[in-house]
Amino acid sequence: MSLVKFGKRRPFGNLIASDFFDSDPIFSNRLWNSDIINKDFWNGKSQEPALNVKETDEAYEVELAAPGFSKKDFEVTIDDGCLNISAEKSESKEEKEDNYTRKEFSYNSFEKRLQLPDSVKDEDVKATYKDGILSFDLIKKEEAKAKNPKRIEIS
Repeated sequence: MSLVKFGKRRPFGNLIASDFFDSDPIFSNRLWNSDIINKDFWNGKSQEPALNVKETDEAYEVELAAPGFSKKDFEVTIDDGCLNISAEKSESKEEKEDNYTRKEFSYNSFEKRLQLPDSVKDEDVKATYKDGILSFDLIKKEEAKAKNPKRIEIS
């Protein structure tokens, strides 16, 4: 299974016209590769959770780090050969006293889309969420499982 990360990062997301920045060597070589520009704040992206993929003889094991969420915050679907994972969580607090009002809120969300290999049984995908880790077992079809080598006698 191969995962491909794509998309050119540019400061301020897509708010700046890309023709100039994509063609100017100063920006394409220096600015985009600097740590300042690659920070999530500058490129307009929400923070994406870390992802681990491990292949065994029987299945693919996928782990997604998503601490702070609960099971009900996730929506997981399989559509057109893709595993779609999204989560959304919002909280708000309000404290009123005689001479002030304090309001706090937070909002976290992400979306991940993984192209599944043809060797995965869509109907047998299992998901669990424990200790901030969303885990998937993607069971392989019988024909894709590793088989023991067959010894052939030479006559």
